[in-house]
Amino acid sequence: MDDQNCSHQLKPTTKNLARAIFIVNRHAKTAPNPKFLYHLKKKALLKLINEGKAKKEGLHFSKNPKYSKQQSDVLISAGEYYFHIPPAKDDFEQLPHLGSLSQDYRNPRTHMSLSVAKKLLQSYTGITDETEVKKGQPRARTYEKPVFKKLGESYR
Repeated sequence: MDDQNCSHQLKPTTKNLARAIFIVNRHAKTAPNPKFLYHLKKKALLKLINEGKAKKEGLHFSKNPKYSKQQSDVLISAGEYYFHIPPAKDDFEQLPHLGSLSQDYRNPRTHMSLSVAKKLLQSYTGITDETEVKKGQPRARTYEKPVFKKLGESYR
């Protein structure tokens, strides 16, 4: 058995973390509720940057900007992979703008299950579950059985 595919032997090396971020990001693009996956990706990338294992390369115009307005994302290199995250205010002052995203470059293919990738990134970032992302959201309303009045009753 290949040691990179075995979850209990997967070490948090830059290469493995970059592969896990790639898998989480790929699944987030088609997930019905991608908020947690994108949160996990961003936290892992920021931690890699703080540790000097990843680097902010510059700004790219977004491929799919909100409301059709021009928007930029931060390009981050980690190992042999490249990722985009939303920029912070100081990124516009500190990073060069690289223009449009090149369609010629593709991240290397990798195989890792989403559950293994999530476990690796959760142990690396310290995010235990999806509740951290849901803190600011209002609680979902529960269904309550409607109360019906008998015909002829008056509303006093």
